[in-house]
Amino acid sequence: MDSNGKVTQHTAYRLSPEVKNPTPALREAAEIGVRVYNNKAMQDLPDKDALLIMSFGTTVKDTRGKTIDATIEAVRQALPGVKVEVAYTSHIIIKRIKEKEGLVIPTPEEALEQLRAEGYTRVAMASLDIIPGVEYDYKISIFKTFREKFKKITLGLPLLYWQGQEDRRDDVMEAVKAFSVQFPQLNDEEGILVMTHGTPHPSNAYYSVIQDRLDRLGKGHIHVYSVEGMPLLEDVIPALKKEGVKHVMLMPMMMVAGDHACNDMAGDEEDSHKVILQKEGFTVTPYIHGLGENEAVRTIFVERALESWDALRHLV
Repeated sequence: MDSNGKVTQHTAYRLSPEVKNPTPALREAAEIGVRVYNNKAMQDLPDKDALLIMSFGTTVKDTRGKTIDATIEAVRQALPGVKVEVAYTSHIIIKRIKEKEGLVIPTPEEALEQLRAEGYTRVAMASLDIIPGVEYDYKISIFKTFREKFKKITLGLPLLYWQGQEDRRDDVMEAVKAFSVQFPQLNDEEGILVMTHGTPHPSNAYYSVIQDRLDRLGKGHIHVYSVEGMPLLEDVIPALKKEGVKHVMLMPMMMVAGDHACNDMAGDEEDSHKVILQKEGFTVTPYIHGLGENEAVRTIFVERALESWDALRHLV
């Protein structure tokens, strides 16, 4: 939002004004950025607005409080008096939390149906995703499924989306700078391995963009790898050796420090990243904190939620 309270040009993409009669398929193909849908059939209904924050979730209660819950609380503080609901997209995590803690967290579909039942006519949806991958595609599908059920509905962006093209902001550089406030000062024999999740989705390419922006920051020997995508740990070890790195800090670039961080990255099993690196001759220090604990990153997530809220409240 700009100084006049208007939604900025970065929130959405528009077709060229030369396209006078776009087909429905063309309009949908051009629907990138913050998504907005005005349901003409419900325009006579009164405005009753709510914000729905969607996260994959985590069963690790301690990190949940420091990351997801802390981010949601920051959004609530930015929007005092606004109805802010929370939903998890992982049905498995929802089930396990209910079994272990007795805490009932709805799916996005359940949360939206409940908001309808409570008389809310306009809903802004916000995402705590890092990249626009499979999880974000799920949220887009939810947006499409429910857009005829509300007077107006919007969907905000994940942490990373725009990359600086066509005068758009560079979300990747913004996020990397915020992420880097937790980096230690490195000497020539020290490096950081940034662990990402990885995905078979084409959005895995964002990790190469992250690497590019980290290189531009020039803060030392820092390499990105992923648990379930590319590049893998084995792909970056040769680069560390070539650079003369002796000591490595393992740092997750994930919203929460859950199973991947505690076990895949920092566990004591033979196939953990820490043990693999030690066998390769490195000394290793795990940094077990999720992005949600980083106040600078958390601030960006709040901004992404506010973009969706602003789009709901303004005539766009």
